[in-house]
Amino acid sequence: MKPTLTHTHITIAVFLMILIVTACSSHLTESQEEMDMVPSHTLIIAHRGARSLAPENTLASAQKALQVGADLWELDVAVTADNELVVMHDDTLERTCNALDVFPDRDPWNVWDFTLAEIQTLDCGSWFNQQDPFEQIKAGNISQDDQQSYIGEPAPTLQEALEFTRDNNWRVNVELKKQPNAELDQVIVQKTVKLIESLGMDTGGQVVISSFHHDYLRTVKGLNPAIPTQAITKNIIRDLPAYLADLGAEAVNPKITVWNFKSIAKLQEQGVDFNVWTVNDELEMKALINTGVQGIITDFPQLLKKMLDE
Repeated sequence: MKPTLTHTHITIAVFLMILIVTACSSHLTESQEEMDMVPSHTLIIAHRGARSLAPENTLASAQKALQVGADLWELDVAVTADNELVVMHDDTLERTCNALDVFPDRDPWNVWDFTLAEIQTLDCGSWFNQQDPFEQIKAGNISQDDQQSYIGEPAPTLQEALEFTRDNNWRVNVELKKQPNAELDQVIVQKTVKLIESLGMDTGGQVVISSFHHDYLRTVKGLNPAIPTQAITKNIIRDLPAYLADLGAEAVNPKITVWNFKSIAKLQEQGVDFNVWTVNDELEMKALINTGVQGIITDFPQLLKKMLDE
């Protein structure tokens, strides 16, 4: 005799199918969220934000980079006199802030000689309108409203920059700038790692730490191995795969002049990921895209986005 399916059997079978579908759906949702954080194309990395469109290393430049479609932004971190972490590229406040006007007697205006409160009184945006460093104002690519909004733009803290990134479900490359002494070497690494952890951004999906000073990266890995690191270089590194493995770094970020395209392709076959800087030339962008690099660090994320879309 053939077995007969009763109403109870059918009910149980349907219930089990619902459980299976629900579990699979939940798994797919989580997997999709992880996939969304890692695009399949060459990463568009906005150098100090979209600094061709807004004052570099400010939340304004981050917002512009986000608007034009960058996959992540890159920023620079320095330590203040009171051991706070501020987003600033140069060792001094001279180029991108009005420190000479506000503090005329503080030559040479080193970042580490100023407290965070002092730095936060500075206008770090007006210089952009005055100098038009990438001639994008002249080209008509920056509105009058945007220019007006940049006046008085402050230097953000690293916490503010990370919170902006987190709240926008975005990604960031945090470059640790070389500090003037061993004490601040420890401060910049330890406080950066602790801050990333306190914000719940240490799972590897949103924040990567990079530096020219590779000992910083060793320390990062010792404090929290889950935070990805990338070694920045202006010079060829011999036996690069072994060097990165020893360092614990997930990628290398070279200046575009370090390795030629053929060498990059060969090293990629050995498992090395490249994020190349600073690439503003369209032909170089195309060549790197064709080479299959992981990411391109550029002052013109809007241009790279357009190329990738096309």
